[in-house]
Amino acid sequence: MGMKSKRQAASTVGRPRAFDVDQALDQALKVFWRKGYEGASLPDLTRAMGINRPSLYAAFGNKEALFRKALDRYDDGPAAYVREALEEPTARAVVEALLRGAVDLLSCPRNPHGCLMVQGALSCGSTANPIRRELATRRAAGEAAIRRRFQAGDIGRRPSGRHRRRRSRSIRLRDHARHGRACSGRREPEGTATGRENGLASLAG
Repeated sequence: MGMKSKRQAASTVGRPRAFDVDQALDQALKVFWRKGYEGASLPDLTRAMGINRPSLYAAFGNKEALFRKALDRYDDGPAAYVREALEEPTARAVVEALLRGAVDLLSCPRNPHGCLMVQGALSCGSTANPIRRELATRRAAGEAAIRRRFQAGDIGRRPSGRHRRRRSRSIRLRDHARHGRACSGRREPEGTATGRENGLASLAG
């Protein structure tokens, strides 16, 4: 390799990215959230992220790898309320924080409709089976985390195993029902407490 080629290679390797990776990932997250995995085309993604296709591949890998990074971003951002809720000291406080967080997520006008974990793989063909499995695994992990938190119980109180399973399943079903309504274009009224207080006594009691 000549000196000119070596200088060009070194310049390419050492050149900083001309875009903010975090901002680009935030934009990709919104596209996936609105359109799902298969509905989001590469032109959709690169246009929203403000980069070209080679830059996308260089920074994030392929589309599937980008989607997985977007899922992590979703967990650490819009859906972080789940992890925070599980740190509440009582089962009742956990339930209340989970339901409040779901309502806030779905009613925020800055967010696309629905839940990325639910609608990310909607209308996916067989080629997207790995993505469908990934989402199913993450949803199951979320339910398991809620169940473990209820197994810990409140200080001085330990609910039965059957009660813990029923309670964690009920919360996830309520959550998915809200997400399903949001996917169809029906947002929860901002700040609403509909259904939240009615279920607290039975779920956390």
